[in-house]
Amino acid sequence: MSDIGLTHIALPVTDIGKSIEFYATYAHMQVVHKRIDSSSGIPVVWLSDGTRPFVIVLIQKEIVQPVLSPLAHLGVGCPSREVLNQLCSQAKQAGILLDGPQDAGYPIGYWAFLRDPDGHTLELSYGQEVGLAVQQASQQQ
Repeated sequence: MSDIGLTHIALPVTDIGKSIEFYATYAHMQVVHKRIDSSSGIPVVWLSDGTRPFVIVLIQKEIVQPVLSPLAHLGVGCPSREVLNQLCSQAKQAGILLDGPQDAGYPIGYWAFLRDPDGHTLELSYGQEVGLAVQQASQQQ
């Protein structure tokens, strides 16, 4: 894997442990790096789903402002509608399902919004075909 192109997004969080658990549960991401920043003493972790060289960097802060909220969101593709429905059922029971699931047709697909522990929005989707669109665009170049 190569560190070329978009490699990460950094999110401030107030409880790194709760955020790790949220992203492990709903985005199938795991810690690939953790440290205490030497200059600030702040905990930092990198989370990845292992499918590409991309991580979410979680940086612990006292206050998180602003937050990624509905239109500003992280998007994760699910392998099936059934998996998305199961995760939404779990999110609803946890009181963190914001919207959906709903089918918006092509190219948006089947999607739902969840709220992470700090109020950032995570979109779960199925059928958006982002990978296919990127592949087709690169073949046309």
